[in-house]
Amino acid sequence: MTRLAALLLACALAPPALALPTEVEAEYRVSLAGLPVGRVVESYGRRGDSYRIESTSRSEGALKAVFDETAVLRSEGRVGPGGLQPRRFEYRRATDPSRDVQAWFDWEKAVFRSEYRGEESTHALPPGTQDRISVLYQFMFMAPRGSEVRVPMSNGRKVELYAYRKVDEPRIATPAGEFETAHYERIRENGKESRTEVWLARDRFNLPVRVLFEDSKGFLLEQVLVSLVTR
Repeated sequence: MTRLAALLLACALAPPALALPTEVEAEYRVSLAGLPVGRVVESYGRRGDSYRIESTSRSEGALKAVFDETAVLRSEGRVGPGGLQPRRFEYRRATDPSRDVQAWFDWEKAVFRSEYRGEESTHALPPGTQDRISVLYQFMFMAPRGSEVRVPMSNGRKVELYAYRKVDEPRIATPAGEFETAHYERIRENGKESRTEVWLARDRFNLPVRVLFEDSKGFLLEQVLVSLVTR
């Protein structure tokens, strides 16, 4: 009885589990080689077992004068036991609609249908696949464990396996404040993959607060959190 009473008391005094947000509003500053070139505004909303994510990127600063662009990523789907399960994904560019991409995920048949440049194609859909924007919010549901993370990701046209390794757990400063983070970098199997690094806020639902991306041409983009609101 004494042990049972102690256990019940411990449970009563234990802090409640932190509920995941149903709404997230985030804004990021984008820099190219240290120069401000853009702004990203994102929103995540959950209603019951459905979710919607929208990310809008706009040119700013010196880049806007020569390359005025707005790009939108959208992801819609359901929230299940394993987290986010995309049903529809789209990528649209204001200046070049010919590069727009749409994809529909059929989990029952394990295939996804892609529409690009007026042509449709069908591809295999591995379990747990995320799209380009849902992958960053999936960490809310499945916090990284261990030294490596592997997740299939679709850009709307194909699926690739992305593997990340933990680098360290630094405390970093951003315009939105300081965060204790988990820092991961992409494992490049053959050296041809783009370089990607992400810092996840361990005390803010593992949401990304900093992202580095370097393409095959050596262009280094940095995305840093400016503001974050969760409800």
